[in-house]
Amino acid sequence: MKRLSLLIIAITFYLNGAGVANIQIQGNTINPSFNKSKKILLGQVYYDHYTTFYCGCEFSSKRQVFHTNGYEPKKQWKRAYRLEWEHVVPAHAFGQSFREWREGHFECVDRKGKSFRGRNCTRKMVHKFRYMESDMYNLVPAVGEINGLRSNYSFAMITGEKREFGQCDMEIEERKAEPPEYVRGNIARIYKYMEAAYPGHGIISKNDRNLFDTWDRQDKVDAWECQRTKRIENIQGNENPFVRRECVEEGLW
Repeated sequence: MKRLSLLIIAITFYLNGAGVANIQIQGNTINPSFNKSKKILLGQVYYDHYTTFYCGCEFSSKRQVFHTNGYEPKKQWKRAYRLEWEHVVPAHAFGQSFREWREGHFECVDRKGKSFRGRNCTRKMVHKFRYMESDMYNLVPAVGEINGLRSNYSFAMITGEKREFGQCDMEIEERKAEPPEYVRGNIARIYKYMEAAYPGHGIISKNDRNLFDTWDRQDKVDAWECQRTKRIENIQGNENPFVRRECVEEGLW
């Protein structure tokens, strides 16, 4: 009994973030199609929660974004009214760990005979990448402009409170992005999941680990994060224990 108690304590310690790099959980093994994941998320996960992740804007089933929460476009006007599905952990962050992303492959040649590399080559040649890219836990609905301007930048705390998107508290500056406080824990738990589900791809750097542990503690799960996670688990067939554990503790599972 004493050994069991110690084991439970050790597992809890690891899941709280101190040993995330040493844990491996199952990732997406069901769906290798990014386009299919987007359709599933829209129709089966977010069907009663048409709200963008970073800015809280409403959107429609036709992927039209409404600036109902004080959002003001910065410069990409067309994308500002279009819903896009953003990788919280950018595809570039884990994609560049594959040789095909960095160097290409002899089979990655277009119709004109020109070689290509990067995302398209990796998607074509690497089975695992397609499953990682399509993992629904890592995809959130975003204002298209935010998705475009965030690009593949990592998250960080940015000095000052520059507001460039109206009332949306999303800051993007010098290749860094600072999200609103109310989604920081969500982001941390998604990063921890991706790191544990797909080890060896440099998803969380040493510098970011403390930041995500802090965000995880400061921004606890809410009812929607738990509902979203439960729906994805039922569809994709694997769990995100970093969310599930907190949801159970808070009585939201």
